[in-house]
Amino acid sequence: MDKHTKKPLVIAVTGLNAIDSPGPGVAVIRALREGLDRELRIIGFSYESLEPGIYMHDIVDKTYQIPYPSAGIKALFERLNYIHAEEGMEIIIPNFDAELYNFIRLSDRLAEIGIRTFLPNIEQLEARDKINLLKFGKKHKFHVPEDKVINKAEELNKLAEDFGYPLVVKGKYYEAIIAYTIEQAHKAFYKLSAKWGHPIIVQQFINGTEINIAALGDGEGNAISIIPMRKLYITDKGKAWAGITLEDQELIDLANHFVKATKWKGGFELEIMKDAKGHLYIMEVNPRFPAWIYLTAGAGQNQPATLVKMALGEKVAPFTKYEVGKIFIRYSWDHITDVKEFQHLSAYGEL
Repeated sequence: MDKHTKKPLVIAVTGLNAIDSPGPGVAVIRALREGLDRELRIIGFSYESLEPGIYMHDIVDKTYQIPYPSAGIKALFERLNYIHAEEGMEIIIPNFDAELYNFIRLSDRLAEIGIRTFLPNIEQLEARDKINLLKFGKKHKFHVPEDKVINKAEELNKLAEDFGYPLVVKGKYYEAIIAYTIEQAHKAFYKLSAKWGHPIIVQQFINGTEINIAALGDGEGNAISIIPMRKLYITDKGKAWAGITLEDQELIDLANHFVKATKWKGGFELEIMKDAKGHLYIMEVNPRFPAWIYLTAGAGQNQPATLVKMALGEKVAPFTKYEVGKIFIRYSWDHITDVKEFQHLSAYGEL
């Protein structure tokens, strides 16, 4: 296909922050620009005025601020309707856990005005939620650490007796803190509840090798792409700053099992811990592309580009091969822009 024979495909993407705990947006856009054989117009959706992707004009063509998820679906739809009138959006790819509920609930209304998404349904989303993960694991015979959902810090004392130390204290949406003492557990509880609200999830600690799997499901029980990655360098927030693709059929089988069990539609990430006995524990299921998703493009299975093709109604055959030993190394640089751009975005909500 000659990329100059068609008008640009207009795709909106969230998650433009690129801090030490980066959003997936910039990586998703890089994969789209490399993997789709046509001209693109990329619309960025931002929540904050200092998300770096906003100002990377070779990555994002135009950015609009959108309401925080807490504002609800009415405010979001009104804003999207305005942006659509300006841009003629064809696809939206949300990349944050907290915003998915609103986008999923709006997916039918968005389709009516010509905007496609490729997302799981609410039932699929809630089944893999941290709060429901243990129940989900037992139902589908996955190894999942024991956990307890709590709302009061006093409950930590009993859990420390039941699980032993260290404990993993997790926020409702993001962040996990390993606590080695009851004092650390209490500190983690108050920090995460202040940031993300209640409940807090306390999980049994599993010692082993951290592995992540990025995958893409078609919504009918088939995995279109599966790329396993082992972290080579981890930040103090537990984020992968470098990683390498692995050859491991057990990991691929696990992801296939997950997709068959859930009929997952769209991208997702499995956070896995492989213990000394070789058991693969699912620590978390993230219901969207991970920040390291560009590695899938580098390894030969461009998941964001494939998701767009599926959203457009194309039939896509499952990938069967990827390059093992591909390494990603994240880096940072100082992007220089002008205060006028920051002021324009802050004043008008678009840039």
